Amino acid sequence: MDWTPLIETSRGPLVECQHWGAVAVTDRDGRLLAHAGNPQVRVFTRSTIKPFQALPLVQSGAAQDLGWGTDELAMLCASHSGESFHARQTARMLASAGQGPGALQCGQHPPLFTQLGLADVALEVGDTPSALHHNCSGKHAGFVAYCVRHGLPLADHLEPQHPLQQAVRAALAQVTDTPEAELVMGIDGCSAPNYALPLQRLAQGYARLAGGWPAQPATDAALRALADAMVARPDLVSGTGRHDLDIMRAGRGDWVSKTGADGVQVVGSRSRGQAFALKVLDGNITAQVAAAVEVMAQLGWLDAAQVEALAPRRAATIATVRGRAVGERRPVLQLQWVV
Repeated sequence: MDWTPLIETSRGPLVECQHWGAVAVTDRDGRLLAHAGNPQVRVFTRSTIKPFQALPLVQSGAAQDLGWGTDELAMLCASHSGESFHARQTARMLASAGQGPGALQCGQHPPLFTQLGLADVALEVGDTPSALHHNCSGKHAGFVAYCVRHGLPLADHLEPQHPLQQAVRAALAQVTDTPEAELVMGIDGCSAPNYALPLQRLAQGYARLAGGWPAQPATDAALRALADAMVARPDLVSGTGRHDLDIMRAGRGDWVSKTGADGVQVVGSRSRGQAFALKVLDGNITAQVAAAVEVMAQLGWLDAAQVEALAPRRAATIATVRGRAVGERRPVLQLQWVV
């Protein structure tokens, strides 16, 4: 079967919910190291694609020409919470390309922090929600900047046949060793083309993002710049109370972590040149994060301090509103090692 139980919850004596999925662990050469379920199952990359969508901008030198550094490169990879500092950063990126928020084609939704119920976060006085607060606005600012620097039309820059999107497709194919003809296209929630590919190939792409790709020096330099930015500014990549922020902070510069909608999670280890990609079939984000931490534990990536820091993400007691323990959430996945 493609899918296997990863996380389950119980209430009283009974298992109440099971979250099925698949995991693939690889090195940067694409060798499968371990798996749960079918590592070849095809999944949409969703927001885990963002560093690869940024590759054409960085490889072309356009980001450098605009004076973009760590903060801007981190925002290119962000699925941010729409906090005020995220919106301000996106606005600065657009302004450096001579554009304003009207150039963004991602649409508008309530800032993500409001959807996640993060009580400690608020917009600054006078900060009206706009497309700048969309969780993908940094990526889209990069799209706009690429078009401006290359003299390409902005009006249709999200269309799959636009030169920008063709460059993105080629970059994704290259870094994941997936023939372009085998990339299955869909449209993401932000209106940009997105692609499905085997879980193992997605993990390989993140092993190269995290651990480098010496065989391709030009691409390696761009990947390293993006990974450096992500681990330096995980608050821009993610946001207050979010799990990618927690994981990258716990990783102390070693882990590159990126969430994707509907149950996709990828984490790469820079020191090991390895990464894993997982998909929770029902898209449950709590199970997605719990499974990711369990995979890191089974891979031996966690020291005692990291086990403690991420323990609440891995397993938890289920309690009533009044605080009485009535069940638990626990990992049940078991990695199968490839000899």
